[in-house]
Amino acid sequence: MKYVLVTGGVVSGLGKGVTASSIGVVLKACGLRVTSIKIDPYLNIDAGTMSPFEHGEVFVLDDGGEVDLDLGNYERFLDVTLTKENNITTGKIYQFVLEKERRGDYLGKTVQVVPHVTDAIKDWIQSVSHIPVDGKEGPADVCVIELGGTVGDIESMPFIEALRQLFFSVGKENFCLIHVSLIPVLDAVGEQKTKPTQHSVRELRALGLTPHLLACRSAQPLLDNTKQKLQQFCHVPAANILNIHDVPNIWHIPLLLRNQNAHHSILKQLDLLSTGKRLFLSLVKLELDTEIDRLIASPPDLEAWTRMAETFDNITDSVRIAMVGKYVGLADSYLSVVKALLHASIACSLKPSIYWIAASDLEDDSAQSTPEAHAAAWKTLRNAECVLVPGGFGDRGVSGMILAAKYARENNLPYLGICLGMQISVIEYARSVLKGQTVDQQTPNPFVIFMPEGSRTHMGSTMRLGSRRTLFQTPDCISSKLYCNAPYVDERHRHRYEVNPDMIGVLEGAGLKFVGKDETGKRMEVLELPGHPFYVGVQFHPEFKSRPGKPSALFLVRVWDKTAVGQ
Repeated sequence: MKYVLVTGGVVSGLGKGVTASSIGVVLKACGLRVTSIKIDPYLNIDAGTMSPFEHGEVFVLDDGGEVDLDLGNYERFLDVTLTKENNITTGKIYQFVLEKERRGDYLGKTVQVVPHVTDAIKDWIQSVSHIPVDGKEGPADVCVIELGGTVGDIESMPFIEALRQLFFSVGKENFCLIHVSLIPVLDAVGEQKTKPTQHSVRELRALGLTPHLLACRSAQPLLDNTKQKLQQFCHVPAANILNIHDVPNIWHIPLLLRNQNAHHSILKQLDLLSTGKRLFLSLVKLELDTEIDRLIASPPDLEAWTRMAETFDNITDSVRIAMVGKYVGLADSYLSVVKALLHASIACSLKPSIYWIAASDLEDDSAQSTPEAHAAAWKTLRNAECVLVPGGFGDRGVSGMILAAKYARENNLPYLGICLGMQISVIEYARSVLKGQTVDQQTPNPFVIFMPEGSRTHMGSTMRLGSRRTLFQTPDCISSKLYCNAPYVDERHRHRYEVNPDMIGVLEGAGLKFVGKDETGKRMEVLELPGHPFYVGVQFHPEFKSRPGKPSALFLVRVWDKTAVGQ
């Protein structure tokens, strides 16, 4: 196994995840099979209980793992299906070590960070890196590891030490370290400053790791004298100093790396260059068999990727999408939804123009407390061409989402409700159409209920999680046709509440149709409103499986009419 480690320095939020994903894209384009691991040094077992305002969205995997959003980047960029074990946290490692200690597996030894915690980290990395994630048999050729946080953080020290040991044990030809750092420009001086990167590399080297490549983040391309300084003081050859400057869209980053021959430097470090491998094989008089041929990297083929990036740059038409949510203050809270909209829009030769609307600003109370925000929110909603209500938790903003769903329903505006957004559409329909019905926790016959098997005392991993099957009840429904008339679909879930099966007859009697159900027939998965141009709610999260070039079906609806389904 070949390992590529991506670390970060100076400040957080430099885009290590996108950089690591882009490195994987370039290596995959060279004909190599690539897998990924994200290390998060926080003490949480997983990302499931973390606030979207603090950490961005919680990405859900097929196996039900609630993981860091960077794993979503890996899946989208590399078109792979990762497992929850591909996200390593301090909490997972310590839980694993302490469970072994309780069982007596350490045979009475004093359990310490070194060697027991670091050994657990190394074993975890080496074990997970061999899990196939691309649908093929056997392990990948290269594992890209991203170490979250910033070098020097106290919580990342055990991981740094474990990775240092891993480097020593696998050998230098199987390990490549890429350090992502910031090259700031002070307004008063106007000069690209290398000192922060110098200090960051010095700290990394003091911990026993020396970067083979530098990936320098900057607003503008690096100047030659800046590269010379970095080469002189960071002990990294100029050819291995990569510049990831600001680009029109993130799909340009793999192209940026390719244009700077990043793949050549990485493959050289990993001893995967074609000429060197063939020379070695000829010296030891080995014939090239199929397996060895596969391990020899070729020049990167990024033609399709280039076409996709340039297509987006040249699109001029846009579509106005109202995103009515609870966490609109941080766009990363809905990162996968935004990416799914992007994938679908490009397939329709459009750019998504997302209008972020805080659901609470639509509520009647805000008309008194914050009248300007209330007026602006309603103006934005009325100017939108479609409405999307994404997932969320808690009561805050629910009333505003209900008003948005009502506006879309009454004005024939295309509406997509995801998870909470589907439940919102049920509540709105019950309140508006079934007169006299109330929907709250004290209602004797609520339309939305807490899952019977759910836990009200424990939050982590207690929801309905992961890939589940939805069976379409009729082939004539819009959703089935969008999924190419498939009888069923497997999508990822993350929810605690669901539509009350005892109230389905009442809702369908009033005109709402539940066209998708789980395998038991008791859980409602997809609803539609007959007669409306497009009014769909889904209990699952279709955004998690959307990929560049392969957009999620439910997002790919440009103009709807009954004679041209899916157009």
